[in-house]
Amino acid sequence: MTERRLIELHVENFKSLRHVTLPLGPVSVLVGPNGAGKSNVLEVFRLLAGVVRTDLRPALEERGGFDRLVFRGGQERPGHIRIGIRGRWSPTAEDQQDEYALTVQGEPFAREETFRYGLQGRRSQTIVIRGETVTVTDLPAAQPGASEEIGIQPDSSGLSTLPRLSSHRFGSGPRQVAALLGSLRVFDVNVSSASLPSRVPKTGAEELWDDAANLAGFLLWLRNQHPDAWAQLQADAAEVLPQLESLDFAHPDGAAQSVVVVLRERGLLEPTQLLDASYGTIRLLSLLAMLHDPHPPALTCVEEIDHGLHPQALELLVERVREAGARSQFLIATHSPALVDRLKPEEIVVCERGDDGSSLIPAISTARIEEIVRASEGLPLGNLWFSGLLGGDL
Repeated sequence: MTERRLIELHVENFKSLRHVTLPLGPVSVLVGPNGAGKSNVLEVFRLLAGVVRTDLRPALEERGGFDRLVFRGGQERPGHIRIGIRGRWSPTAEDQQDEYALTVQGEPFAREETFRYGLQGRRSQTIVIRGETVTVTDLPAAQPGASEEIGIQPDSSGLSTLPRLSSHRFGSGPRQVAALLGSLRVFDVNVSSASLPSRVPKTGAEELWDDAANLAGFLLWLRNQHPDAWAQLQADAAEVLPQLESLDFAHPDGAAQSVVVVLRERGLLEPTQLLDASYGTIRLLSLLAMLHDPHPPALTCVEEIDHGLHPQALELLVERVREAGARSQFLIATHSPALVDRLKPEEIVVCERGDDGSSLIPAISTARIEEIVRASEGLPLGNLWFSGLLGGDL
């Protein structure tokens, strides 16, 4: 099967994303000022994951409903929100691409969805859902597409419904894109929760939670089940935390029902519980856990990845993100010129805000960034961004 990859995100009228088409590589780093729309791009993926997990109406209501999400700039409020993705998630040839698009209308409420994906033998299938009707078209096909009622509610989603129905009737495309989007991780470390004890993991794979609240349990599982990844994580932590000798675990309830992370540091007689460690240390260990996850989702989004970290940690962090990008695509937001200094032109997505309140993403092409780098005779990218030559002023 082709490796699961997202190639492009297209958004219309979602918050500040009036009309955005964003190419997605192994590592895409959003840079720009507050309010430029970086967080809104990540929120699009949160919404899609929510549609898979809870259905369309609950996912919208959790975020305040259509009226809170639709673009509010310009002369007239739009009547719809549209989100589309292109990528490869079905067993197709390398030169074929799959697509999914969701359009939501405000008043009266309505939704339309389109699935296009490859089948074996260079065939393809298109599913269009309007109201309670689904139309399936196979190409090449001798007969035109057939429509039928499938009992789906008008405010429900095919993304959450079709994967539960017969894969023979609708192919595997809906199930595959739903699995991709449902598994994506928008990683936002809750330092207070990550420092606390968590349950001891049971047998089987352990997933790192989006807020890292099960950090201790995940790291214990990593040590026991993936010793090579655990050894690399410890080495990375020691490289950035010079006083760290090793990471260890303790069971505060005495019955091995819960576990905490402890740090063994040079010069200290007693280990330090993670609860007593610094904010930056807890965030660093959480990020390293994410980057050394042996079973990552297809896409990992990270808000302000550099927050709370010493600049000396950024070199290692960027290196590990690139390595992990071979297994899980990364979409990252940052305000840090020091982190941008360590990026390649093709990894940067400059974000700006237009006069009508809409986000310009990307505000400048990769080719233009490369031209500016050449003309600057090799100045660091963070320096060029900070000076305003790349746009997206701080």
